[in-house]
Amino acid sequence: MKRRKTAAAAKPARKATVVDAAAYRKKNPKFPEAAGAHVFAPDRMPQSFTSAPVVDTDTKAPQPWRDLPPPTGPAPYHLNLGQVLDAAAIARIQDTGTMVFHAVGDTGGVNTVTYQENVATFMGHDFLAGAPEKSPSFFYHLGDVVYYDGEAANYFFEFYEPYTNYHGPIFAIPGNHDGDVNPSVGGSTLEAFVRNFCAQAAIITQDNRESPRTAMTQPNVYWTLDTPLATIIGLYSNCPEGGRLAPAQVQWLVSELSSAPVDRALVLSVHHPLYSAYGTKPAGPMNGVIKQACASAKRSPDIVLTGHVHNYQRFSAALLPGKTIPVIVAGAGGYNKKLHTLSTPFHTGKRPFKLAGSDGILENFNDAQHGYLKLTVSKSPRQILCEYYAVPEPDATVTAPLTPFDSVKVSY
Repeated sequence: MKRRKTAAAAKPARKATVVDAAAYRKKNPKFPEAAGAHVFAPDRMPQSFTSAPVVDTDTKAPQPWRDLPPPTGPAPYHLNLGQVLDAAAIARIQDTGTMVFHAVGDTGGVNTVTYQENVATFMGHDFLAGAPEKSPSFFYHLGDVVYYDGEAANYFFEFYEPYTNYHGPIFAIPGNHDGDVNPSVGGSTLEAFVRNFCAQAAIITQDNRESPRTAMTQPNVYWTLDTPLATIIGLYSNCPEGGRLAPAQVQWLVSELSSAPVDRALVLSVHHPLYSAYGTKPAGPMNGVIKQACASAKRSPDIVLTGHVHNYQRFSAALLPGKTIPVIVAGAGGYNKKLHTLSTPFHTGKRPFKLAGSDGILENFNDAQHGYLKLTVSKSPRQILCEYYAVPEPDATVTAPLTPFDSVKVSY
């Protein structure tokens, strides 16, 4: 006689601190308030985690939509990890049932490379001598590789040189700064990004002065990375604040979501955030577009990785009813010393946070330290472990290995 399985007891709902943006603004009015077109400081309190960004066109020109460059590879724009790593590395992933990779965005140290190089140094420490199965197989960049306008002249100082000693391949999706065009320099949108990440052959490009790193051979600026344990769909959300996707890319996304192998983890990456608690850079149209794509595909990713906001934020949210997943902002990869600091209620209240009138829960954040993600995909159990490592200041003395600032596990 079969033993009847006992249903697991339902976990009690976690209590989240509710932040009411309207009530906070009423209780804490700005003083002094600016007159006319003057602006003194950013408004760090968002209307919601998914509110559209507000751009004052009287003081700041909006970033325009820029048509995409032609693909360098055939549709549907897939690159297999086995085309970049040798057979032994792929076999090791398959045999151990484990794959580790890094992810972070907004790295270009246009004003100082100190913080970018500091993060890169600690990422390099994750390559463990004698334990290749625990070492990263690659670094997946979440956009804004080069500031401020994707200039080719900055690729060596902001990309090739800081990652000279990074021992794995580096893949990327573009951010808005990669797609912008400097009018004093000229050129076309994403010209240097395509040359260095979407090359048709693994060559040393004209933008790489003396690093041994060859150009990456991605087939398009939006594309899918196929690996033994995970499918990583990468979008290009263009230049306007909040992000935009052309209809053709949305259709491609629906197809990629629905056709991705069900026995592997499904990761979605896009530069602009789907959720954000930083008022000056809240989420915009991307949230609704991605949710609609998931509904059309009848499938949700297992985790979403984004950048753009220069800090770390981890949300839990449902892009498809019935499946709550981690939605991460990891944009503290090294651009400038100053990070994007969240509003006071998020520092004085108890985590997690819910914003009145908004879906999504802010589980944790770090707006004081640069850092990076390390993701470990396991076959047994079928799980993604996503860890955020906050790195010490460049002049700090560090004698012990870093421990994660935050981590989350998600089954796939």
